[in-house]
Amino acid sequence: MKKILQQYTGVALGFLLMASMHSCKDSKTISSKEKNRPVGKVYVTTLDQSQLLAESELYQTQSKSSEQLPVIQINPGKTYQEMDGFGYTLTGGSAMHIHKMKDDARHALLKELFGRDASSIGVSYLRISIGASDLDAAPFSYDDLAEGETDKNLEHFSLANDTLHLIPVLKEIIKIQPNIKILGSPWSPPTWMKTNNDTRGGSLKEEFYDSYARYFVKYIEAMKAEGITIDAITVQNEPLHPGNNPSLLMEAEQQKEFVKNHLGPVFEENNINTKIIVYDHNADRPDYPITILNDSVAAKYIDGAAFHLYGGEVDAISKVHEAHPDKNLYFTEQWVGAPGDFAKEMNWHTENLIIGATRNWCKTVLEWNLAADENQEPHTDRGGCDRCLGAITIKGDNVIREPAYYIIAQASKFVTPGSVRIESNLLKDLPNVAFSTPKGKIVVIVQNKNKKEQSFLLQLEKETLEVKLPAQSVGTYVI
Repeated sequence: MKKILQQYTGVALGFLLMASMHSCKDSKTISSKEKNRPVGKVYVTTLDQSQLLAESELYQTQSKSSEQLPVIQINPGKTYQEMDGFGYTLTGGSAMHIHKMKDDARHALLKELFGRDASSIGVSYLRISIGASDLDAAPFSYDDLAEGETDKNLEHFSLANDTLHLIPVLKEIIKIQPNIKILGSPWSPPTWMKTNNDTRGGSLKEEFYDSYARYFVKYIEAMKAEGITIDAITVQNEPLHPGNNPSLLMEAEQQKEFVKNHLGPVFEENNINTKIIVYDHNADRPDYPITILNDSVAAKYIDGAAFHLYGGEVDAISKVHEAHPDKNLYFTEQWVGAPGDFAKEMNWHTENLIIGATRNWCKTVLEWNLAADENQEPHTDRGGCDRCLGAITIKGDNVIREPAYYIIAQASKFVTPGSVRIESNLLKDLPNVAFSTPKGKIVVIVQNKNKKEQSFLLQLEKETLEVKLPAQSVGTYVI
C-alpha cells in the first residue's frame, strides 16, 4: 500500500501539478499552452452504442459556472480492498467455441481479451467449473461410474473431459497473461456421492464428505500438473438452487461441517494453498456465509465469501464485511439474457456490479459465460440455461462483442490487479468508483444516468478537473 501511495504521489500528483490544474475555490488563469496539454484520458461507452470504449484526451478547462457543478471528490488517502481482477466464466461451452476457431483467429481473440496492449481489454480473472456447469453439452464429473458403483479412494479420477477444450484454451491464455487468477467452482459432485444419485439436486452424503474433500485436492493437483494454478475454489455454485443441471443443495450448516472437518483439514494435510471461498450465491442471503464464518474453527480455513445478484440488493454484501472484516469478498457471476438489450444491461450491470459490488468490498467482478454461439449453445437438459448470452458470440471465426464484453472492459482494461479502491463520494445521477493502480494512476469509473450531457468536477485533493460525460453513458477517467 505504501508503495502504491508513493507512486501516486510521485506520478499522478506530479502530473496534475505539471498540468497546472485549478482549484474550484481558487480559480486561476490558465495559459493557452497549459490548456493544450493533456492531463489524462477518458474512455466512453454510450448506451446507444454510438461510442464504444471511445478514447479521448482530457485537457484542463475552466468555465465561469464551474462552481455550480456537481463534484466527485477523490481521496487516495482512504483505501479499501485490493482488487484481484475483472472477467468472466470460461464455461466448457465457451472453451469449446474458442478452441474450434482457426489458430490465428483464436490467438487474435485471446490476445484481445487477455492482453495488456492498447488493443486489448486486459481480462485478469477467470472462473471455471469443476466438472461440468449447465453450459456444457452434458453433465459430467471427474469420477463418473456405472449406477450402483462407488469409488471412495477416487481411483478413477480423471480430467479427460477438460483436456478436450478447456485445458488447451487455458494454456493459451496463460501464455498471454501468465498472472491471470483462476477460480474453480463445482456445480455437482459425482452422482454416487449424492443422496439422489442424480446430477441435478440432491445433497452430499455424509459418508462421502472426506472423499469429496480429496476430490478437490486431486483436481487442484491435476490442474497444477497441466501448468494451471487454481488460485481459489468455491465450495459449491449456488448451493441453494438445486434445480439447475448439474446442481447440489448444500445448506449453510452442511457447508460449515464440510469445510470445518473435511475440506479445510484435507487442504492443510496436503499443503494446498488454494483459497477456500464459501457461499457463491445471491446477495439476499448474507446470513449463509456469516453463519459459517461465525464458527472460528471453520473460519480459519476460509478466505471469504462469493456472491451473485439474481436476488437481493448489492449493498447486502457489506453485511458480511461488517460481521467479518478480516475476510475477502468476491462477485463471481451475473448473466445477460439473450438477445441482450445493450442499454439496459450496460446501465444495470455498471451501476450494480462494476460500481456497486466494488463499493461493497468485492475484490472481483465476473460476468457469466465468456462465449456462446448464435443459438446460446451448448447447455445441458433439465435446467441448463438456454438464454445465456455470451460476452462474445462466436460464429465460426467471426466474433460479435455483446453487452458483457463492454461492461467488463470498461474496468478490466484500466483497473489492473493490485489496484486499490479509494474513497469517492457517491452522487445520485453520477454513480462512481475510484481506484489507485500499482503504476500510480488514478482510475475513476463514472456513470451518467442523466438524459443529457453532464459536466462535473473531479476533485483530487486540492486539484480539480472539469469534465463532461455524454448523456446515458459510462466513462473511465485515467489520470
